[in-house]
Amino acid sequence: MFLSECLVDLSAFCLYSGYLAPQVKIARLEFRNVISQTAEYALRAVVYLAEQPVPRTTSEIAEKTQSPAGYLSKVMQSLNKAGLVHSQRGLHGGFVLTVTADELTVLQVVNAVEPIRRFHECPLGLHGINLCPLHRKLDDAAKSIEETFGDTTIADLNRVPASRKPLCSFPLGKD
Repeated sequence: MFLSECLVDLSAFCLYSGYLAPQVKIARLEFRNVISQTAEYALRAVVYLAEQPVPRTTSEIAEKTQSPAGYLSKVMQSLNKAGLVHSQRGLHGGFVLTVTADELTVLQVVNAVEPIRRFHECPLGLHGINLCPLHRKLDDAAKSIEETFGDTTIADLNRVPASRKPLCSFPLGKD
């Protein structure tokens, strides 16, 4: 499921809230081209876990965030390896965040699974580190997105009415 199929997708949320820098504010930015499906699943899981008082299993997270459980299991392993979540075994086990939602940024979550692609040299091997105007603009846009994601915490994403929670339509309570 792509963000555009969710009740409130990240692009609309960011545009509405003014989170994106002016140079990347366009009519409808399709984030599926900016972040991977893996990063989206990671963000859904982290947004969900940020408001959970007890550990949640991969199955619970997958159901609530509308993510495929098998794939989400691998995503959760990556988040665990990056130190963003901790897995607890046993009867009341599951995943919990290791960083508070006020400290954890969208960029940290994205970088834990699949960082945003930057252009440090010509991807065609033609110009070396002297980027052509196209690749310079693409890198500038990626840099702006990194900065925005770095300035946006998971708490920021959750600081909206429950009916407008970003990333997916999982129920988190009443407004």
